[in-house]
Amino acid sequence: MATKDDVSVRRRNFLRSTLGVVPAIALSGGGACIVPAVKASPAPTPDYKPVYFSDAEWAFVNAAAERFIPASEDGPSAKEAGVPEFIDRQMQTDYGYGGRWYLQGPFDPQAPDSLGYQLRFNPREFYRAAVADIDGWCQRMHGKPFVDLDPGIQEEVLGRLQHGEIDLPNVKASEFFSQLLNNTKEGYFADPMYGGNRSMGGWKMIGFPGARGDYADWAKHPGEAYPLGPVSILGEKG
Repeated sequence: MATKDDVSVRRRNFLRSTLGVVPAIALSGGGACIVPAVKASPAPTPDYKPVYFSDAEWAFVNAAAERFIPASEDGPSAKEAGVPEFIDRQMQTDYGYGGRWYLQGPFDPQAPDSLGYQLRFNPREFYRAAVADIDGWCQRMHGKPFVDLDPGIQEEVLGRLQHGEIDLPNVKASEFFSQLLNNTKEGYFADPMYGGNRSMGGWKMIGFPGARGDYADWAKHPGEAYPLGPVSILGEKG
């Protein structure tokens, strides 16, 4: 059986492995449009009200993100870090509307993953269709929507989605799992101005310095932990 320390190390390594992709896009506005350039908004708050998601969708996103990144001594959980807020905000941007996605047919929902995204939904529509399908499946199989299931059963459902073992009427289960997991990681590590990474908890956990502009003094200290806290694009200091 895995010990608490084993789980902690796996979680830290899993999250650290995403740093090479997400913050670079967040800070540079890369072509992948993962974190689109939007007007700076106030820091995320615990009482945030979703702008796009319905109550049921909001509950699902919160519960699923919390299963992906639970709280530990290493850092905050996805919910504590404001990840659901990040995802909801993204649904109101060009990214959420699929502004840079190719969404013309033909569509082949059963195409292998190696061929990339093959569905007709933009991200907003994808979440709406998938959450309804998943909650419907959970109601039929367990008598409750996803949010009301025990954490262990929630993890089992997510695992079955990952492996495409749940037949959903409108979306490909494994495709939505990847979408949700990627958005969760993005929200955990993006600059706080986009709604997630509250108080830069994700950056602190892996020692990422954020948007500090001068590292010249540390070029001669390879392998040493950076002693200063992170700084956000808007100047917040951690």
